[in-house]
Amino acid sequence: MSRQADLVRLQVVAGILCDADNRVLITERVDDGPFHGMWEFPGGKRAPGEMPEAALTRELQEEIGVTPRSYQFFMSLKHDYPDRLVAIDFYLVTTWNNEPLGLEGQELRWVEAHKLAGENLLPADQPIVSALSMQAAGGVLFVGSKAQRSEP
Repeated sequence: MSRQADLVRLQVVAGILCDADNRVLITERVDDGPFHGMWEFPGGKRAPGEMPEAALTRELQEEIGVTPRSYQFFMSLKHDYPDRLVAIDFYLVTTWNNEPLGLEGQELRWVEAHKLAGENLLPADQPIVSALSMQAAGGVLFVGSKAQRSEP
């Protein structure tokens, strides 16, 4: 049997929360696994049969205490870790209720999109960092429900 057939396959959703100052929320991993202490976009595993949008709402409520009100699909990607294959749907979340809190004991940090590359983010999140950084460098940042041009 091939290595690919032996690996755990996970369906994951993640929210890219962008605030009015064009900062993005990242959360610290607090589990005891190999990525302890690294940072990621909040989200988690989809339950069997769960739609991505429902999983996004559930995960953001469980992890950081917010309910997304305005969001749009941003990007899907797959990442091969040594012990699992992860398929992630990322959503850009521009409005939500409540202030984000680390409900699972994790720290939260707001970071400007163009500075995300300097953060110790999970390998699976790196393509998202590149996509957000390119948009920030091009002057297009997401605020509210539509893209706006930033001033130099």
